[in-house]
Amino acid sequence: MKSLICAENLSFRYHGSKNWALKEVDLKISQGEFVLICGQSGSGKSTLLRCFNGLVPQFYQGDFVGEVFVDGMNAKHTPVYKLSQIAGLVFSDPESQLITLEVERDVAFGPENLGLNREEIVERVEWAINSVNISHIRHKPPFELSGGEQQKAAIASILALKPKILVLDEPTANLDPVSAKNVIELVSSLNSKGVTVVCAEHRLEMLSSHATRVIVLNEGSILMDDRPEKVFSSDIIEEIGIEAPSIYRFIKFAKDTGVNLPLLKSWKELFQLLHQGTIVDKT
Repeated sequence: MKSLICAENLSFRYHGSKNWALKEVDLKISQGEFVLICGQSGSGKSTLLRCFNGLVPQFYQGDFVGEVFVDGMNAKHTPVYKLSQIAGLVFSDPESQLITLEVERDVAFGPENLGLNREEIVERVEWAINSVNISHIRHKPPFELSGGEQQKAAIASILALKPKILVLDEPTANLDPVSAKNVIELVSSLNSKGVTVVCAEHRLEMLSSHATRVIVLNEGSILMDDRPEKVFSSDIIEEIGIEAPSIYRFIKFAKDTGVNLPLLKSWKELFQLLHQGTIVDKT
């Protein structure tokens, strides 16, 4: 499968800082993956995402070592406006990306700045708005929207650029549980339609069942890179202060007490097994 993102011996230190935000990171992300990046605050998650569209080191300057290739383009030397059409970055604070007085205008802003013709812009705006189901708020000012609606509008504004990769930096950080669930289901739906997703997030409970791969960062280095069930069943993440989703903690507890459970992704799967009588108490 084709690698859309390739980082080789990547290290970065922000200008004026003594500490390296990233240290010798090597990774490849293939087309169609849903990659969840987790780690404590300050572990390098946001910095790594900014490398994928050239903001690091072109906007955030500092000591940059190694290489990052995005769809074959060197992220250090390729203009950000070109990379943004491949790797679209959605920030944790959607208000920072919504700059006009109407949602529709925000969604059109990117294609307009690419110099596309009117017909293409209209087509992209319609597709992006329909993709995230926000037709009912297309003419509203962003400041009147809820947090979840703002996040969907920000995602639509990035989708209008038709990126191959959707990069999200803690998309549920400012959302209530219901809005967070809606945004995550939206992102998962886009992934099922072929959009590669790379998401950095603290709230792992809802995201873990959608990710196909989990990368754990610790002090700027990759500590683990594996399937969700392997990562979240490991004792290593607990050692660095990351709490595994509850389903995986339950599985670990069951095994510690002598009940052999399969590696499940959700409570729904567990309840199905219990209903079928597949899981029987050891006593």
